[in-house]
Amino acid sequence: MVFSPLVGAILIPALSRGENPGMARQLALWTSMVSFVVSIWLYFQYTGVVGAEGSGEFPFFFQHDWVNYGGLDINFTMGMDGISVYLVMLTTLLFPLTIYFSWGSITKQEPAYYALLLLLEVGVIGFFLSLDMLLFYVFFEMVLIPMYFLIGIWGGKDRVYASVKFFLYTLVGSLLMLIGIIYLGLNVADAPELAGISFTTDYELIRQYSSLSLTEEYWLFAAFALSFAVKVPLFPVHTWLPDAHTQAPTAGSVILAGVLLKMGTYGLIRYCLILFPQASLDAAPFMAAMAVIGIIYGAMAAMVQTDVKKLVAYSSVSHLGFIVLGIFAFTEEGLSGAIMQMVNHGIATGGLFLLVGMIYDRRHTRAIKDFQGVAKVMPKFTFLFMITMMASVGLPGLNGFVGEFLVLMGSFKSSYIGGIFAVLAATGVVIAAVYLLWMFRRVMFGELDKEENRQLIDLNGREVAVMMPLIILMFWMGLYATPFLKQIGVSSDKVVEAFESGAATKDQALNEAEAIEVAFGIDEWREEAVTN
Repeated sequence: MVFSPLVGAILIPALSRGENPGMARQLALWTSMVSFVVSIWLYFQYTGVVGAEGSGEFPFFFQHDWVNYGGLDINFTMGMDGISVYLVMLTTLLFPLTIYFSWGSITKQEPAYYALLLLLEVGVIGFFLSLDMLLFYVFFEMVLIPMYFLIGIWGGKDRVYASVKFFLYTLVGSLLMLIGIIYLGLNVADAPELAGISFTTDYELIRQYSSLSLTEEYWLFAAFALSFAVKVPLFPVHTWLPDAHTQAPTAGSVILAGVLLKMGTYGLIRYCLILFPQASLDAAPFMAAMAVIGIIYGAMAAMVQTDVKKLVAYSSVSHLGFIVLGIFAFTEEGLSGAIMQMVNHGIATGGLFLLVGMIYDRRHTRAIKDFQGVAKVMPKFTFLFMITMMASVGLPGLNGFVGEFLVLMGSFKSSYIGGIFAVLAATGVVIAAVYLLWMFRRVMFGELDKEENRQLIDLNGREVAVMMPLIILMFWMGLYATPFLKQIGVSSDKVVEAFESGAATKDQALNEAEAIEVAFGIDEWREEAVTN
């Protein structure tokens, strides 16, 4: 599943030789379909193993020696659980759809384009399955290279500026995480109690056997959280996203919104909450505040956009804020809703970017003022756009409602953040309805007064085929979300338990340290007591 796209990425330049775009298209589509088919098979195997009452561990697990030299013991470790299974399936679905869509929109340097898309797919799938921290970092960085070139070569008129900004923002953030990974590796490697101990994942090892003080935990949380916040992106480190979305080709925007942004939220769940529970707890009000600011700011910025694609880009800033809020509510409902919303956002916003790309290919403009009365000449396009837009708004019966409802409910119930955050976040739902419905009315309805719009041709069979899997998922996940939530809930419950266990242990150590201070008046004992 991880490396079959890499086979296609190697074969495309070898077989097409830059002069056979048809061969490049076919190879890209079918090698990406291999990953999709395998992910479907793995999903049914996973649900059979785990079930509604099963374990939240990794029933699918692979580990092999990777680097064993000079005291380094780095393993090629991968696993899939209820948190990663749907993100992997979303990834393997979106890539064939974007490749198939690109058959009608990309006309220059096609072999290189499709090879880069497949290389990007390898990085994203590998990221969601990595359980060794260095392997996790390698895949985290790997996605930057193909996306940089996809934006810089096939993007809009300001593509070079947008691609460099995207690369620098995410690279600087991830370097902080690399420093944290190295520090953790040295801290754990020096622990004498590790002799003869077997373990499966890095974060299991670190939680059980590292001797981090509270100060170290705070600094490490800051390094990891900032790296993931840039990738989300969370306010105020979000400014690269609108430029990258606006300038990227349609496939790049779909993949960026659908799965690349989820790398940040996934990292917060998989690493920050489990490795640094007390720091996560103490930072929760701050993270929730940044999330709510992002929700409202993103929605208000989207409302004033004159470019449809930029409007959808700012809506992503708003929607990702809901996910971060659910994560730092530290409730089962909030975390399950956040994971569900990661998938929902990828489907709905990915669908919006595809539809915007379809009309851009016809009109070569995305300015709202250039459209009016489109529904009269493109009824199929209007109908699919309406469903996708309503899913993004959070209309009950469509997938967007389920995730946002769980996030808000979990936030209201949270004893770690105030209910005011949930109240403020709910205003973002109202504003989202305003800017999306207003944009829809201005583009689709009104007088058909421009000759260019009279000549528009409705969606063809290929474009409808690209959208139908997403439309089906919008209704399926909106009307019957139970199968999805069962699998997600099993693993999210484990994360909440691990977080509460870690936070309680650290809190007990703090209480003991305070008792020592009161009894002896020696501040220096505090750090040692916390560590012990």
